[in-house]
Amino acid sequence: MKFRTLFAALPLALAAFGAHAHGYKLGQIDIGHPWSRATVAGQPTGGGFMKLTNHGADDKLVAVRSDISASAELHTMKMEDNVMRMRQVDGIALPAGKTVELSPGGLHIMFMKLKAPLKQGESFPATLVFEKAGQIKVDFKIEAPGAGAGGHDMHGMEGHGMHGDHGMRMN
Repeated sequence: MKFRTLFAALPLALAAFGAHAHGYKLGQIDIGHPWSRATVAGQPTGGGFMKLTNHGADDKLVAVRSDISASAELHTMKMEDNVMRMRQVDGIALPAGKTVELSPGGLHIMFMKLKAPLKQGESFPATLVFEKAGQIKVDFKIEAPGAGAGGHDMHGMEGHGMHGDHGMRMN
């Protein structure tokens, strides 16, 4: 009887998931669920995340443009000597046959000098520019402030807008 209840609920769960998931395709690149976290008033930066699956030849995400911020930068974030370091990168490699995830705590997009807070439940357009595949306009869904993987909380990152090495001590 419990299995019947589980299977009866499955279509509702899948429908709910489908309502939040969205994707795009540009040539041989699948762009899965571009999203961002909600921000608070006065917060100058917001993050952008998604999965990029490359079914073709090697390519690279080289730029992002959006009217929600003064600029958008591609960043990496990793632990070095017990310090979390964030750096702007010139591009994010998309090797042939691989999936690259832009996520909190790793590779990501930083929307710098936000023009207005990002509000949960809304979305905003941005253009992704790839070295070989070209460009595509996508919508970033704005999710809860703590959404996604831990380790890259957008709150308190007011100084993140500077170029170069950004360090946060992780104890």
